[in-house]
Amino acid sequence: MSTATAVSTAGAPAPEAHTATGLLIVGASQSGVQLAISLRALGYTEHITLLGDEDHRPYQRPALSKEFLQDKIGSESLIFRSNDYWDEHNVTLVKGERIDGIDSNPDGSGVAVGSSGTRYPYTRLALAVGARPRRFEAEGSDLHGVVYLRNADDALHLKDLAPDATDVVVIGGGFIGLEAASSLQAMGKKVTVLEYGPRLVGRAVGEDTSGYFLRQHRDRGLDIHLEARVRQIHGSNGQVSAVELETGEVIDAQIVLIGIGVIPNTELGEKLGLKIENGIVVDHSALASDGHTLVVGDVANMPNPVPGAPDGERIRLESVNNAVEHAKVAAYALMGQREAYAGIPWFWSNQADMKLQIAGLSMGFDSTVKREVPEKGKFTVLYYRDGQIIAADCVNAPLDFMAVKQALAAGKNIDPQASADPAVQLKTLIA
Repeated sequence: MSTATAVSTAGAPAPEAHTATGLLIVGASQSGVQLAISLRALGYTEHITLLGDEDHRPYQRPALSKEFLQDKIGSESLIFRSNDYWDEHNVTLVKGERIDGIDSNPDGSGVAVGSSGTRYPYTRLALAVGARPRRFEAEGSDLHGVVYLRNADDALHLKDLAPDATDVVVIGGGFIGLEAASSLQAMGKKVTVLEYGPRLVGRAVGEDTSGYFLRQHRDRGLDIHLEARVRQIHGSNGQVSAVELETGEVIDAQIVLIGIGVIPNTELGEKLGLKIENGIVVDHSALASDGHTLVVGDVANMPNPVPGAPDGERIRLESVNNAVEHAKVAAYALMGQREAYAGIPWFWSNQADMKLQIAGLSMGFDSTVKREVPEKGKFTVLYYRDGQIIAADCVNAPLDFMAVKQALAAGKNIDPQASADPAVQLKTLIA
């Protein structure tokens, strides 16, 4: 008996049939691409269909808010693989198609139905559907010039608007907001950042790192408002013109960029009857609750992959590293090798001349050690729990980052007292 029913096409012309079966990967994201590549490297021989809802070849997203926005690189530099690669590896790339319905069978096979009416039969299904921007709800949020920055079309739209804008308001002081704000400032724009919370990047870093970025960005000319409450977005003739705060302050803007987080795309998982909880719940091998569907990347709620993490602790990670490594584990699972996803998460963010690298997960820390070399722009915060290193935020300090990654991967420690001296190399303290 089917666990989900495809969207009805009664009365419509007979839908086109997609004849290939094999694996259907829904989502031409970093994780979807990596899953296809890893499977071919492992010797998977069945046909693969890689299906995405954007009318672009699969591409890298991190540069959208930085190098691509500033025209330092072109669109071709973002593309993962050439068309020849997909042809040579028996992967059918489907662009501009959204899956609206799925009719699944108990053995994990089924038929997915696209928005075009095309039916995509499969023997196994993988969801690499990622997340979408959280929408900003306020009067005026639908005006022309209010934009988001999650995909290539968003970036192209922002690039089209930028030449005619002098004032930009960024709503959201997270990674995307600060990266885009820094890029737009470098393009000569007057940029104001409005953060709802009490500090920048509050979900990802501790107070010391938040404070460091606040000082550095203000020193570089960004106008940053913390605990900012937007009353409405003003416009004229359908075009955004300003943002009004609850304090009554009005800030000029020809562009308002929204970066207030993302929502995992769980809709297909819900149609399949999969367990949903802040994403689609998966086990250590990236298998969903039905035991057949693979779920990888930003949309997956997984057991914490950090070695030694508390039993039952779960997390949803939004990073390129996770997208790649999680897809590799899923590829092993599809090949019948149940490898538990275990590793040290790491992240990065480039903001102006500051390169932040994060190793590990700092949640649950009970003490910190700060290392700073101001004249070199280096800043590191080490996070400890019960005297054991668990994570680090490293700004322009790649050697610190690599040392902490090495210690975490080996299950070793870095002495907290000795590490407080920034002249001491952390790699010499690993024990």
